[in-house]
Amino acid sequence: MAYQFTKDLETGNRTIDSQHQQLIAAVNALLDACSKGAGRVQVQQTAQFLLNYTNQHFAAEEALQQKSRYPGYPRHKQLHEEFKKSATVLIQQIQQEGPNVATVGQINTLLAGWLIQHIKGEDKKLAAYLKSMS
Repeated sequence: MAYQFTKDLETGNRTIDSQHQQLIAAVNALLDACSKGAGRVQVQQTAQFLLNYTNQHFAAEEALQQKSRYPGYPRHKQLHEEFKKSATVLIQQIQQEGPNVATVGQINTLLAGWLIQHIKGEDKKLAAYLKSMS
């Protein structure tokens, strides 16, 4: 199942939306590699790219929150940290066991599901705050 960047995921902030599109594309690439039985190396590289890009996106988003003095920053950062820990564990599992049906399920739930809900909730709150500040 490929995820789409739909209208309900738009925050109105071009930078954040562009990065979210890249994150969704990375999740889709990882799911595609796993479902097609791609080699362990390709799956690991795709998973590592996703983790690296997530870290880059979170850092940019957090810098924006600090610069704008976003009152929800501590909670938002905590959610990011929890996601990074979970994603790191999942990627380590993929490295050890290789891709399998359980892994695909976890990618859907842990990575894609969390990301979609986070964008619809927390990131939209941040975007509304940033818009109100301009």
